[in-house]
Amino acid sequence: MALLLACAPLTACTRGSDDNPLGIDTFTPEAMASAKASESAAAAEASASAVASAEAAGVVTAETLSTDRYIVTSIPEDLDPQQTEILKAFINYDQVTWNIWFTGAGVENAQAVATGDVLATITENFENLNGKTDQGTVQIAISDVTVVTFDTPQSTAEVRVCEDLSGITTRDASGQDISTDESRSRYDLLVTMAKEDNTWKSSVEKTLSTNKCVTR
Repeated sequence: MALLLACAPLTACTRGSDDNPLGIDTFTPEAMASAKASESAAAAEASASAVASAEAAGVVTAETLSTDRYIVTSIPEDLDPQQTEILKAFINYDQVTWNIWFTGAGVENAQAVATGDVLATITENFENLNGKTDQGTVQIAISDVTVVTFDTPQSTAEVRVCEDLSGITTRDASGQDISTDESRSRYDLLVTMAKEDNTWKSSVEKTLSTNKCVTR
């Protein structure tokens, strides 16, 4: 009876044959491995389905904001529509900018997501790339989205973010690894978003600390 109770919730129990004339379910390692594989696949499918459902419903989550090489590990809870709009604008800016460094191209796309000091810095850094590109994965955690001024000619907001570059490798034009401790650090950033032409754009970026914030 104990054996049957233990096996009841598991698909890793197989029916015996001649060596089990009573037909009692028995455990095999192969069956357990198969069960674990099935459970893992089911969990992955359920997770993908949940993300797809969230995207279809317009719900913003860390998963829906992530890409293969730009991983959002967390965002604040209970954001209102205005904060959500600002968060999405920041993520769009950050992903467009990282795509420039990943590919070494596309700087013309920065004007749609950045302005002021940030746009000037992106343009200058691009001009000094000399064939350098970044590879790997960046991880970010958003801890706060704050509206500073709204419905004024100078609408602004602030996004607090921890950006972890430890998974990034920088290579020169010949493919040589030229990564430094600075290029693979974690940065606690305060990014000012300004509304320009009815679009939120990154305008100022300030580093608050290095290697103190966490993304998990």
